[in-house]
Amino acid sequence: MTVPLVSAVIPTRNRPDIVLRAVQSALGQSIENLEVIVVIDGPDKASEDALSAVGDPRLQVIALQTQVGGSEARNTGVRAARAPWVAFLDDDDEWMPGKLERQLQAAGVVTAKYPVIYSRFIGRSRENDVVMAARLPGQNEPVSEYLFCRTGLSFGETALGTSELMAPTALLREVPFMIGLRKHQDWDWVLRAAQTPGVKLHVVPDLLAIYHMEEGAVRVSNNAEWRFSLEWAQQRRHLLTPKAYSFFLATECVTRAKRVSAGAKVYLFLFREFLFRGSPRCKSLLLFLGFALVPIELRNSLRTLLAQRSIKQPAENVSK
Repeated sequence: MTVPLVSAVIPTRNRPDIVLRAVQSALGQSIENLEVIVVIDGPDKASEDALSAVGDPRLQVIALQTQVGGSEARNTGVRAARAPWVAFLDDDDEWMPGKLERQLQAAGVVTAKYPVIYSRFIGRSRENDVVMAARLPGQNEPVSEYLFCRTGLSFGETALGTSELMAPTALLREVPFMIGLRKHQDWDWVLRAAQTPGVKLHVVPDLLAIYHMEEGAVRVSNNAEWRFSLEWAQQRRHLLTPKAYSFFLATECVTRAKRVSAGAKVYLFLFREFLFRGSPRCKSLLLFLGFALVPIELRNSLRTLLAQRSIKQPAENVSK
């Protein structure tokens, strides 16, 4: 059998209709020499039946007998991959047809042993589209600061998700996804991988994927547990700069606390952590206070207004 250029790995569970959309977008790539590995995370006959009807020999389905979680499902796909590159796709997202071709082109000019290639993408809801990862990494900017240190108020300014990630298979086997994480799986991986000698993060400016943000969608990232996010950041403090740690508390922990109407004691606790264990800046302080004090409805209205402006990008940045 011909060795594929890229192995697309799609974890899924109990969403047969949605996963078919993701699979079709992977099989519809402009490069045909690829394999698509769908890992069904636990007993799920409906998904098995739906995928069996696809009829494309490039599709491989691995049906796990027990549920292992998204991280280990991705690791399972990586272990089965035959290509030198692995690209991940969440089952509720989809790729533009030229996504893998464009990322392979970018990887070819990155002078590093392990190029880790992300891209800009579209966040799509019923109301509007949003350009995600609108800001590219600065030269020599620490990965943690690119992930969490906002320069403005735009939603998704520096988003990096698994559906936009392409990395060498060898790296993903050396640095697998952390088993057992309920969320922050993508951030956790890129922060740990960035510590590996020879790794270079590169963000392609094109819009190469669609992240579906339908209201009510079941996503790990929608979980509002602020304490889990805090504990994760505390455990990963050696991977975050103090500046990035303060921004994370302001933009992730405070917003999750707001969603569950946490009391004043929670905000005071987070503020002490923000002040004394991080390195606050004026912007992170304003974000902390804004997320803590501004009603969610007003914040969402402002976010929608900013989103309408952010989607007005040059047409040449959209790969079709």
